[in-house]
Amino acid sequence: MDKPITGMMIYYYIVCKRKLWYFYNQIQMEADNENVQIGKVLDENAYEREEKHINIDDVISIDYIKSKGILHEVKKSRKIEEAGIMQVKYYLYYLKQKGVKGIKGKIDYPLLKQNIDVELTAEDEKYIEAILIDIKEIVNTYLPPILEKKRICKSCAYFELCYI
Repeated sequence: MDKPITGMMIYYYIVCKRKLWYFYNQIQMEADNENVQIGKVLDENAYEREEKHINIDDVISIDYIKSKGILHEVKKSRKIEEAGIMQVKYYLYYLKQKGVKGIKGKIDYPLLKQNIDVELTAEDEKYIEAILIDIKEIVNTYLPPILEKKRICKSCAYFELCYI
């Protein structure tokens, strides 16, 4: 594995390990996907006053930081909330490894006018460390993982690739 594990890779790991493999191996299907396009428009138009897309080491890309010590991730819906939570926890974990202390996360759902707070626990750190090992194994295989049929598959950008 020669690329760093990014926040998006953590997100994809939770959503679908096959999607993670495609993404890592630069098989991009998302440019024409309607759900991805909606997400991009939301990203461009929500929280316009904030300094957005704070890139750290090309590993994490924080959507914005509004108040001191709270990083924000913007999501379209709560459909795959677990993945978004783990993505934010990875951001917190990564920053903690860099020596940044006392930070918290928040996931904002502007279309729903809701948000949730995210904190990193010692148990989360152990889970993330296990995920990092698993991701390395997944992306270094010759073929993508076996297809796991899920409800979210129909709205996935990789749907046609997986189901052909």
